[in-house]
Amino acid sequence: MAKKSADKVKAALARAQILPPERRAEIARQAAKARWGEGKQPLLAKYGAADRPLKIGSIEIPCYVLADGTRVLALRGLYAGIGLSPGGGRSGERKIVDLMVSLAIKGIDIRGLIARVDSPIRFTPPHGGPPADGFEATILPDICAVLIDAHQKGKLGKYREHLATRAAILQHGFATVGIIALVDEATGYQDFRQRDALAKILEKFVAKELRPWVKTFPAEFYKQIYRLNGWSYTENAGRPGVIGHWTNNIIYKRLAPGVWEELKRLTPKTPSGSYKNKLFQRLTEDVGHPKLREHMSAVLMLMKYSPHWKVFMDRLDREFPQWGKNFLLPFPEDYAPPGLPPPPNFVDN
Repeated sequence: MAKKSADKVKAALARAQILPPERRAEIARQAAKARWGEGKQPLLAKYGAADRPLKIGSIEIPCYVLADGTRVLALRGLYAGIGLSPGGGRSGERKIVDLMVSLAIKGIDIRGLIARVDSPIRFTPPHGGPPADGFEATILPDICAVLIDAHQKGKLGKYREHLATRAAILQHGFATVGIIALVDEATGYQDFRQRDALAKILEKFVAKELRPWVKTFPAEFYKQIYRLNGWSYTENAGRPGVIGHWTNNIIYKRLAPGVWEELKRLTPKTPSGSYKNKLFQRLTEDVGHPKLREHMSAVLMLMKYSPHWKVFMDRLDREFPQWGKNFLLPFPEDYAPPGLPPPPNFVDN
């Protein structure tokens, strides 16, 4: 199916290339009329403001809730958020369409995004002013997933690697509580709907029953920790105890609100103070484990592009701050700075 879809895209591109510029411009104008509806009134946004954008790490995207409850992300803000400059005019705004077409040709599953990104929603912001274009908020997770998949398969291209990095940051942000909840919080719409956020998050993330142990943390995670600290890595060797503290900090405390505390509460300890089971064995199969893997993927990307530990931790705190905190917790006393031997209390984790 993917090959047939790619062949159709190639054929469409080939037909477009042989048309004269005037004919292509006319087709674009007709498409714009069909998309935005000539003479139609834009939809009205009831919630949201320019100074209250959706914030994920250092990324900000203007967002709104329409009168019918549809959550939208401003088109130009979304482009800037994923690191893609729209340029000027309608042709510039088609860059993401062209990007998706190119990825489809390379065999990437683009999740029907060509039609979706080619049909923006025209709306009027609550504060008035000229109409703006946007996308339904749920399109963002799919765009990010496609960019990350293309990068992992080596199809994105070196000059577009930054798009995958931005996508990983965004994906982590909305993977925790969902893009809809984030938009509701940013726009203030959450005050107008019933919810019990923390209870729902814990119900989705934390399993009632202990799950069987399955290898979850890749060796690359530990190799990067060693590299960033200037330590020599040996496969299957004991690891310093401080790595357990860092794993809690880097992974569990940044998954979702309250998850770290709930995992600790439900996991019994031995007389020596160690957990009897791995914390990830308490994560749910349908939400908890997938979100841990998504977060791990984003963390590994930050690790690989960081020269040493301090830079990595600074970037981690900026992009994926711990829930309820916006600063780095002090390192345990046995932390060895880069360039020095690792701490002596090695344990086999």
